[in-house]
Amino acid sequence: MASRVYAHYHHGDACSKARWNTRETFRFMYDRPWQHVLDFYSNAVAGKLSVLNLFEPKKILAHDDEEREGMPLQTELETCGRKDGRTGRWERVNFKILLSYNGASFDGWQKQPDLYTVQSVVEKSLGAFVDEKKAQLLKKKCKPLEGRVLVAGRTDKGVSALNQVCSFYTWRKDIEPIDIKDAINKDASGKLRVVSVSKVSREFHPNFSAKWRRYLYIFPLDHACGSGQDRENLIFFDENHGKQRNGLLSEENTEGVGEEDDELETEEVNGGKPSDFSVSKVDQLLQQLQGKLLSYKMFARDLKAARNEGPPTECFMYHARAAEIRLSSPVSLIFYALKMSLPDLAKSFVFFCCKLVDMILAEYVEGRRVMCVELVANRFLRKMVRVLVATSIREAAAGAENDALLKLVEASCRRATAPPAPSEGLCLFDVGYVDFDPHSSLIS
Repeated sequence: MASRVYAHYHHGDACSKARWNTRETFRFMYDRPWQHVLDFYSNAVAGKLSVLNLFEPKKILAHDDEEREGMPLQTELETCGRKDGRTGRWERVNFKILLSYNGASFDGWQKQPDLYTVQSVVEKSLGAFVDEKKAQLLKKKCKPLEGRVLVAGRTDKGVSALNQVCSFYTWRKDIEPIDIKDAINKDASGKLRVVSVSKVSREFHPNFSAKWRRYLYIFPLDHACGSGQDRENLIFFDENHGKQRNGLLSEENTEGVGEEDDELETEEVNGGKPSDFSVSKVDQLLQQLQGKLLSYKMFARDLKAARNEGPPTECFMYHARAAEIRLSSPVSLIFYALKMSLPDLAKSFVFFCCKLVDMILAEYVEGRRVMCVELVANRFLRKMVRVLVATSIREAAAGAENDALLKLVEASCRRATAPPAPSEGLCLFDVGYVDFDPHSSLIS
């Protein structure tokens, strides 16, 4: 009987000796100033900046459309009092809630005992809108007075969201969207913000009605500095304890980090292995996944690698691109906020002064270099985005062929793919309920 060949043991391509192992991949991914990415997501959640402004040309995305979620709302409201005596779920009012939250402040979405999760905060806030019958039932069972929400996709600990979609229904007819919005924002303590609340069809389900999801992953391109605040904000992998923690890397571990060579796209150290990668190469690797229905079980975690039962592992990738962008720096946030408010006071003169100062400070307000990965698919598996990003970076650094990710799809063991990238860089950007429009992509 022929022995089974495992892809992770037999990388037969020419760049096999340049490919990082698991420990080296961990070190490369975590030895980054991730705090700047966390600060960026925090400002985006607070509404201080728009992610869309980072891309050219500027994008305008619409999330609320009356006819997006099944039956048009007005038509449905007219049929609330059905003459055929239909009751049950057709009497309830369904609300679509768009949430924005900073993943660093929560232990993920799903409610868990003794953990601070997004779902627990939202459902606690919605307890005031539960109908009387359900309130009595919860009291009888000695359970807290909380609402129940359905969500488009559960996010892991550390993962942020800018337009997470959830729904809440009640049989009370006196509830308005503004009431729900104010209640959640009041209990969120600035860590979570309600983008919008709207009444939708009773047939609307945030998960099953969704046709696609869009994730963004921001990866800092700057290496860890030798000293200063950047080093204090590192999140890295401890080889001795096998876990990530905040702290400083020793001088031995960081030797050579941060050195640049403008003539070479990748630098080779430690036995010929590269210490950097090309963003354009990552983009080429990801583009091979577009428009294909593939099984991504090799890029998933926390589920059986070879299972014959349960949900399928096939996902259709609508869009997969990567590009280098610059994050808005704290200085630029303050400067542009002032620039937007001053013209109303001093009109043309102040606007001219702002333009002049803008030119002078352009070098200082320019943000940090990062790679942004945009993935749009009909569904995603557990940790699939993070593994895809880490594997793409690893293969790009090794100089693999453009179809490297397609070959890894056929691998027989998950060790062929890289360990998940840090959760701090991942963000659920939005969820769509109509067919995906390629023109709405952020990276083109």
